Amino acid sequence: MILQSNYVSFNTPQFRKLSEDQLERIHNGSLDILDRTGVCLYEQEALDMLQKAGVKVVEGNRVRIPPGLVEWALSIVPRRVVLCDRNGRRVMPLERNNVFYGPGSDCPDIIDHRTGVRRRGTLQDIVDGIRLCDALPNLDFLMSICIASDQDQETADRHPMRAMLMNSTKPILFVTTEFEGCVDAVAMAEAVAGGEEALRSNPIAACYINVTTPLRHNAEALQKLLFMAEKGLPTTYTPVVLRGVNGPVTAAGALALANAGELAGLVLAQLKRQGTPVILSGGTNDMLDMRTLGDVYAAPENRVMFVEMAHYYGLPVFGLGGASDSKVPDEQAAAEAAFSLLLESLAGSHLVHDVGYLESGLCNSLEQIVICDELINFVKRFMQGLEVSEETLALDIVDEVGPHGDFLGTKHTVEHFKEDWYPSLLDRNNFEGWAAEGGNTLRQRARVRVNEILADHKAEPLPVDVQQKIDEIVAGSS
Repeated sequence: MILQSNYVSFNTPQFRKLSEDQLERIHNGSLDILDRTGVCLYEQEALDMLQKAGVKVVEGNRVRIPPGLVEWALSIVPRRVVLCDRNGRRVMPLERNNVFYGPGSDCPDIIDHRTGVRRRGTLQDIVDGIRLCDALPNLDFLMSICIASDQDQETADRHPMRAMLMNSTKPILFVTTEFEGCVDAVAMAEAVAGGEEALRSNPIAACYINVTTPLRHNAEALQKLLFMAEKGLPTTYTPVVLRGVNGPVTAAGALALANAGELAGLVLAQLKRQGTPVILSGGTNDMLDMRTLGDVYAAPENRVMFVEMAHYYGLPVFGLGGASDSKVPDEQAAAEAAFSLLLESLAGSHLVHDVGYLESGLCNSLEQIVICDELINFVKRFMQGLEVSEETLALDIVDEVGPHGDFLGTKHTVEHFKEDWYPSLLDRNNFEGWAAEGGNTLRQRARVRVNEILADHKAEPLPVDVQQKIDEIVAGSS
């Protein structure tokens, strides 16, 4: 592991699930889908650009994108994306094995950390969640936690962007329901960054775009993609396959299909503006539990392959970890979060999002986010390499202590014992000590941590004139 000024780069070997031959076959399968089956685009500008590039439009909006056009787009898209904090510091270089972690967005429900009751999310929940993430040391970027059900839903997507900009300095991955919300979110980011060119040079935010299916690209997704490309700003473009529903049930087939949808977006972004930064999700597909017909977030089949696909192209990747299908922050939630965080880190996923998700993405929990912050810290320590040197081998110390001594009182122990990982939330006390301190569970300790942070933590404020500009943009959408 290399410690940089603001982030951690893992130099440990990456875990691989797919061979180079398998990755190439999936890539070629995606090219075949685009060339033979084609995709339907529900936005005229996208169709016009492809026609200008020599692609025929049939059946009104169906295009078959030739492999050469995909390879051209792959040859000119930037190989790295750097996201900045609110002050313009380049804190998140998405490249190599750098791994960053953040929460998710748009859950309809949240578990109230004060009462334990599952209920609809509100704008105050978003503000509280962002303040919490700003304080947690192992969360690197922001997403909007939940849906503000107490706001007018036609303009509600402006409020999360305002909350993130106002209550944290960390980089942002924003989501909007409508195209106009994307325009307003970028306008807010430009106000904070110091203008359009300043934001393009040092992007403090990227847009996360969900697409209907890999073969059907809805108008709002395409409009956002082309707008962000015109601005030269980074974006993800994510057509998710739910295996067995809108794509093959087999993981390889679903991966090829989802990847084809992503590559179609990549082509359009480069046609709009060559060199547009794009963050892949590697052809994301989820398992469908055929017993309940639920979308499974924590399935082992959901891990790693998507990250490898993006690495095959040498492009930044948007991963997923720290999520659970459990309904509450319990043992299942901790286990599934830990597995997914470790596997995504081993694979080199650049943006691990959805930290804190429960109930297959339907519910968020600030307690679970705090637990995941501790698990991420554990993973970071595990991913560090081992230093082997005269000092760490300590052969002279072994000889000095000999068979009948102990190492507790040696200078070597005093100098090095703090290099080991010590948790701040997980408990290592003996039973008597744990019981004497209240016998609290992990969830109870997490709840205390949430309350402490929300009582004490205050984010660095924005200048008053910038706050006013943001408020004007939000008010203008109402």
